[in-house]
Amino acid sequence: MKFIIGIGGVTNGGKTTLTNRLLKKLPNCCVVHQDDFFKKPDQIEVGDDGFRQWDVINAIDMEAMVSTVKGWQENPVKFALSHGVSMSPESTSEEGIHILIVEGFLIYNYKPLIDVYDKCFYLSIPYEECKKRRSTRTYTLPDPPGLFDGHVWPMYLRNRKEMEDNGDRIAYLDGMKSKDDIYNKVYESFQNGRLNNL
Repeated sequence: MKFIIGIGGVTNGGKTTLTNRLLKKLPNCCVVHQDDFFKKPDQIEVGDDGFRQWDVINAIDMEAMVSTVKGWQENPVKFALSHGVSMSPESTSEEGIHILIVEGFLIYNYKPLIDVYDKCFYLSIPYEECKKRRSTRTYTLPDPPGLFDGHVWPMYLRNRKEMEDNGDRIAYLDGMKSKDDIYNKVYESFQNGRLNNL
């Protein structure tokens, strides 16, 4: 059995924290991080707002990301082994349970990916909390002054509306709840080796 789980959400909403915790607990679980597919800085356009457009789908090599997901779909065992994922003995064949988590902030905004998910989760937090969390993070390329209010948050609102217009299978999670509460809600959907409804 193969399952693909989407964990999307706002920047600094807890996506990676949740993903990393699930990776430790779920059997034969691999992950594809959307952040690994960002294009090089010199390939990112500067928008009318004066900022590099990191928060748009064109900033990400989505074709390469889809190709990576397809590679897992074709052979999850080979994919796992080539990515250093430990496999349970009964899962070294296609017979066992194999799980792929696709994690990112625009994973529900790209049509070729929308239909691959067996379950979709989306973490959201309010503006003030998001701004506070973002201000405490250290990025390889630091945020220029005004980026959050001038670009990041407006793009989040636009991308979320687009996502909501295109998808109705998304389970929304309150990123203000404790990490344990969020994890437990998602993990419960994996009980008994199948994806239960929330």
